[in-house]
Amino acid sequence: MNRSLSMSTTPVSQRTGNLLQSGIIFSAICFVTGLGNLAFQGVMGRHLNAAGQYGNANSALNGFMPLLGLLPTVATFAVTHYIAHFNASGDNARLQGLLAGCHRFLFRLTVAGSMLAVIVAKPLSDFFHYRPSLMLVTLVCTLLGLWGAFATALCQGLAWFKRLALIGFMVMILRVVFGWFVTLKWPTPEMAVLVSTFALVANLVLLFWRRDLSLHGEPVSPWNREFVLYLVVSTACVGGQFFFTQGDLLVAKKFFTGADNDAYNCAERLAVALLYAATPLLTVLFTSRSGMRSGNVVAEQLKLLGLYVLALLFGAGALFLLRDLCVKIILGRPSLEAGSMIARLSVTMVFVGLLQALALWSLASRWLKISLSYGVLGLGYWLTLLMFGKTPSDLLHVMPVTAGVAFGVLFLAWLATLRRHHPPHNAGLNSPLV
Repeated sequence: MNRSLSMSTTPVSQRTGNLLQSGIIFSAICFVTGLGNLAFQGVMGRHLNAAGQYGNANSALNGFMPLLGLLPTVATFAVTHYIAHFNASGDNARLQGLLAGCHRFLFRLTVAGSMLAVIVAKPLSDFFHYRPSLMLVTLVCTLLGLWGAFATALCQGLAWFKRLALIGFMVMILRVVFGWFVTLKWPTPEMAVLVSTFALVANLVLLFWRRDLSLHGEPVSPWNREFVLYLVVSTACVGGQFFFTQGDLLVAKKFFTGADNDAYNCAERLAVALLYAATPLLTVLFTSRSGMRSGNVVAEQLKLLGLYVLALLFGAGALFLLRDLCVKIILGRPSLEAGSMIARLSVTMVFVGLLQALALWSLASRWLKISLSYGVLGLGYWLTLLMFGKTPSDLLHVMPVTAGVAFGVLFLAWLATLRRHHPPHNAGLNSPLV
């Protein structure tokens, strides 16, 4: 039997004991990777020193590029959830067939997403005020990034967390090293975007595990009523996550001047780093709960959730205390404007992180209405920023209030659903969708 299926034959008690350990190891490696990604922000902040250059490069990488790749991201999210369910259930024969079927499905969706990105790139770049050269480079890099995501999608569904962490670490090393030399010689936003995309060659390390991903079974189409529901709620969750964590960069790009956009992007990336440092815990939690939602493993899942909340709160406090130092590390110089933005952005990201935790728990638990509500709240949050956040001051006043209201609404809905539909202790893996 392939090593890729080893988790499926592992006793549940052993998987339960290893869950928290996997989450901590994955988070530790990703934390180091996150520090490296902040180092790349520091490279851009120092080398792209003309007004507006740092903000343009950052918003293209973390705002415009994810927007162009939303469709394949939705498909990847749904497939991860679906494969994780069968990976944990022990149905090895069906898992092999689904791996082949989902591989084909992801390939087609990646092709369709690439075509869609080509179509919408120009009108979206005009709306958010990206210059043509930066739009073109971002589009090319988005297309390459989509195929990198295609290569790693099945890995997460198979719970290859350590391997994914290794790939992320290698991407970070390549980005920092090549970014330093390239942007030093050609200090433009376009070159910064190109360097980030070049780092995706680290995904080639998957070739060492190609046998583990070999597909021996007859392809089984994933299309059924359950998978369609996964796609619907994945659309809501992925869309909501984008609007809550990256949509504000597009708002800043549309309305802010060059210097204001630089300061906001610096503060925003520091605040979002809180989420990136703690999100690996949610990745492990999501994959585990997608397959197992009852028994002893629930206690481990709750520990991961509690650890995630503590990590968010501790990170927010540390960032506030060290805000001036962190800004100087990124930009290479003090910035009172960026430092003054961090307090409100940190509060916002704590709410956003809690929203994300509730949404992923609900999705993995198959609480359809909560997952859809998260997407609707995310869209409403972003539209509110777009309507009222036309200056840095206005945006920073609107963000924490709107995020706090969204969290309150989703938490009440989550709590009510938990009380009505909490699965009994003897529920099986195939409990129906709520």
